[in-house]
Amino acid sequence: MNDHVAELTTGLPGLDQALKGVLAGDNIVWQVDAVEDYMAVAAPYVNAGLQSGRKVIYFRFASHPPVIFQGRSVEVHEMDPAEGFETFIAKIHSVIEAAGRGVLYVFDCLSELAADWYSDSMLGNFFMLTCPYLYDLETVAYFAIFRNSHSAKAIRPIMETTQLFLELYRHAGDLYVHPIKVQFRYSPTMNMLHRWHGDQLRPVTSSVLISEILSSVNWSDLNADTRPGYWDRTFLEAQRVLDASEAGVCPPKKQQETFDHLSRMIISRDPGMLKLVSRYLTLDNVLNIWKRMIGSGLIGGKTVGMLIARSILKKHSPRFAELLEEQDSFYVGSDVFYTYLVRNGVWWLRQKQRTPATFLEGAVQARQRILQGHFPDYILEQFEQMLDYFGQSPIIVRSSSLLEDNYGNSFAGKYESVFCPNQGPRERRLEDFLSAVRTVYASTMSEKALRYRDQRDLLHHDEQMALLVMRVSGAMHGRYYYPQAAGVGFSFNPYVWNESIDPKAGVLRLVFGLGTRAVDRSDDDYTRLVALNVPEKRPESNFEEVRQYAQRRVDYIDLQANRVMSGHFLDVVKESTDLPIEMFASADESLTTMAGGKVWVPTFDTLLTSTEFVRDMREALASLQQAYEYPVDV
Repeated sequence: MNDHVAELTTGLPGLDQALKGVLAGDNIVWQVDAVEDYMAVAAPYVNAGLQSGRKVIYFRFASHPPVIFQGRSVEVHEMDPAEGFETFIAKIHSVIEAAGRGVLYVFDCLSELAADWYSDSMLGNFFMLTCPYLYDLETVAYFAIFRNSHSAKAIRPIMETTQLFLELYRHAGDLYVHPIKVQFRYSPTMNMLHRWHGDQLRPVTSSVLISEILSSVNWSDLNADTRPGYWDRTFLEAQRVLDASEAGVCPPKKQQETFDHLSRMIISRDPGMLKLVSRYLTLDNVLNIWKRMIGSGLIGGKTVGMLIARSILKKHSPRFAELLEEQDSFYVGSDVFYTYLVRNGVWWLRQKQRTPATFLEGAVQARQRILQGHFPDYILEQFEQMLDYFGQSPIIVRSSSLLEDNYGNSFAGKYESVFCPNQGPRERRLEDFLSAVRTVYASTMSEKALRYRDQRDLLHHDEQMALLVMRVSGAMHGRYYYPQAAGVGFSFNPYVWNESIDPKAGVLRLVFGLGTRAVDRSDDDYTRLVALNVPEKRPESNFEEVRQYAQRRVDYIDLQANRVMSGHFLDVVKESTDLPIEMFASADESLTTMAGGKVWVPTFDTLLTSTEFVRDMREALASLQQAYEYPVDV
């Protein structure tokens, strides 16, 4: 074993001496200003490895010139980060697994991965997954990142995970190495600045020279925690483009290029969806999404659908701009989900779900880890700021995965949405919210979701879970919180129970209270079915049948109990003394209460016949279907 370890070298005897040797499993990260400097240290390392008879593998994925000469002796694997994080890392790990133990590796500069994935946190995730894998196989690997290009979301995970972190400076034509982290080794001069001359490295002992070098080079300053990474830098630059455009000093082409780039970063990579995005959203819209975003990554299908639908309706008619409730939702980016899986030891369990033969293996264990996991501090701080904004308004945490609500993939009912009554002290509200997020994340590992993905041949697709955090529409009625009418609308009506019904006019399923009873149909209860061209038509032939097939129970948020509950319709309306009951219910003339009051049956007759509600819903659904060129539901 000692002979085996002795063979490992950087190819520079002086560097080996400064580092007290290279150990099996070492991952060596070079922080550089230029890829040419990285090439300078990679060449002797590769040459020495080949001379010792070791296999050398080079991962080529960046646009910069090749780091090493790609001769026949070096095994080169070209990768495309644009295929997505999950696919990219699976391919790299497959190569590493096949190569086995004791191999030498060189990676292109990792900084381009942050650009390809639009995220420093995903660069950190890549390293946290790859470094331990290489360490277990007793390999040695060279990586590089560009100095002052990344936020702490990338630097901190890399520093914490790697065995060696070395600064490489160029000053007055000479290269200097400054070891920042060297694991399991120590010497009195190890963490000093070293001058590289020939194949030797000598500690720089003169304070005059040290200060001259470090003050003249591009030193990594103290502001890594506040330095914007690729994600924030891109959006800050986009804000400058928008400001210049509004001032009339920005070419339209520049604004369009910025919009297209940001749309791929934050909204969708799907060509069909991007066409809708370019038609109905603006650069200002995209920047407003960024300002209400937690973490980075894509916002997911459900969120995209909501934002585009609102924009379609507002552009269709000024009336909808007045009618639609202002939405002040927050968006938890898909990168937060990946980071959560990596930090809580779920990633490798989840990888089994990409293969049809093993897609259910480890799912139970994965769900348990997700439900007990922890979030990074910087994400928790953003969660807290969001909850401070909402105050004690009830909110709902909705799934918004990348595959969800895309063309042909509804995922209806496969992933969770969780109400947060959001009552009580700030600490309790935060813990309730975190529990809701974990519940939605865990639902990605549910058997019904995995079987749905398997049936649709979607197991190999990246399925990242973004979240939509919305204020619950409704109002307080004493201790109860609920909307007076909610439901589901379909632009095409498959329920034709009368010859006068036009399927193309659309249909609604209406309920009183939270819309959960319209979305998740209860076997023991009913909804009001409304054909939008003849809203007065009902399947029932008389009021006795109407009463028999009317909604009986109401879902609502109990603000005192701090939970979603269900109660009888008559009990809820009795407590809601400020409710305009005649709008939503009809009196049963054959019955009275014990006190001689009216007995109400939820029919929505006045809402449907004496307001513009039906006209507005029919126009909205038709407008959305025309824009999507596909039947829609809302």
